[in-house]
Amino acid sequence: MKKKFKLEDLDCANCAAKMEDAIKKISGVTDANVSFMAQKMTVEAEDDRFDEIMKEVAAVCAKVEPDCKILM
Repeated sequence: MKKKFKLEDLDCANCAAKMEDAIKKISGVTDANVSFMAQKMTVEAEDDRFDEIMKEVAAVCAKVEPDCKILM
């Protein structure tokens, strides 16, 4: 499953790159893209575990950029 999400308060391109790298390391994620300029994130992951994986994605993003919100 591939889904796009809007991001709010992502402050820098470096943080976006760190978030993208961390998301790609999560088990079950096949691809991820975090765009600082567009303030958007695309996550491609296993269908049957997608909600569980998105919880991990949110936790990873909060570690890198505590103010950033993923709008679902």
